[in-house]
Amino acid sequence: MWLFKKNGPSGFSSSSTAEQVTFGIDASSLTAIVTGASSGIGAETARVLAVRGVNVIMAVRNMDSGKKMKEEIVKQAPSAKVDAMELDLSSLASVRKFASAFNSSGRRLNLLINNAGVMATPFTLSKDNIELQFATNHLGHFLLTNLLLENMKKTAVESKKEGRIVVVASEAHRVTYPNGIRFDKINDKSGYFSYLAYGQSKLANILHANELSRRLKEEGANVTANSVHPGVIATNLFRHMTLISVPMLSGIIEAVGKLAFKNVEQGAATTCYVALHPQVKGISGKYFSDCNLSKPTSLGQDAALGKKLWDFSMESVK
Repeated sequence: MWLFKKNGPSGFSSSSTAEQVTFGIDASSLTAIVTGASSGIGAETARVLAVRGVNVIMAVRNMDSGKKMKEEIVKQAPSAKVDAMELDLSSLASVRKFASAFNSSGRRLNLLINNAGVMATPFTLSKDNIELQFATNHLGHFLLTNLLLENMKKTAVESKKEGRIVVVASEAHRVTYPNGIRFDKINDKSGYFSYLAYGQSKLANILHANELSRRLKEEGANVTANSVHPGVIATNLFRHMTLISVPMLSGIIEAVGKLAFKNVEQGAATTCYVALHPQVKGISGKYFSDCNLSKPTSLGQDAALGKKLWDFSMESVK
């Protein structure tokens, strides 16, 4: 339970909020894209970055929700620089359209927050006939990152400021299929388990950040890539979980959740910490939890698996 934890080496803990971990930071020269920013920890991440002066582009699937959240942020922080752009990460065409529109706008990009996700969905194929959780949580972000990477590297050189890519993963990566990634059965309904498929997609997030970090270091780019576990937060990410839909159990879970789960302000803390805090400068290819360094599973540290996933992902987004 987060409320009993002490501060770690960073000086922060699971009870720290996004505002607390970014207190006093002036990020007014930075531009960020935050995916899934219309609700939950994505919205809080966008809000706090904007409060710290970041020019925030909210990449959202539902533009009506995005515009409402933008208005809410500006209402709370009148000086906030916030825009909303449409992005459906389950559609590779939508990802390409978004990246093309952003890059052609001439905007620089310092921070990329790959936050959006779906959780434990019934077996569904995306518009590109890819299992929905893998498509949305990993492949969409993989393609998005690749399409924005040259912009980020160029921005880092011109601004002389470190670019940072933050991939929101999860401790759920510890509960996945035996071999981690079902490369030969990604889109196979047989043997599909929604929770294991979610864990698979979160493992992919960590492996993606690790392999991306390795490649960026190899070419000497001033851009880092790290993955984070935000904590267990009672957001609408849980909407596909069977027990949550039972009214009585839903009430019990909500009551217990107020004690055991993080709130949204705490849930966005690790993302904002890794995106903005000076302590994280130069750190890349790491996994963070509760605003401190943590360790993923052995699969999450498997460089060969990361390279295999990279090649598989490149082939999948062609």
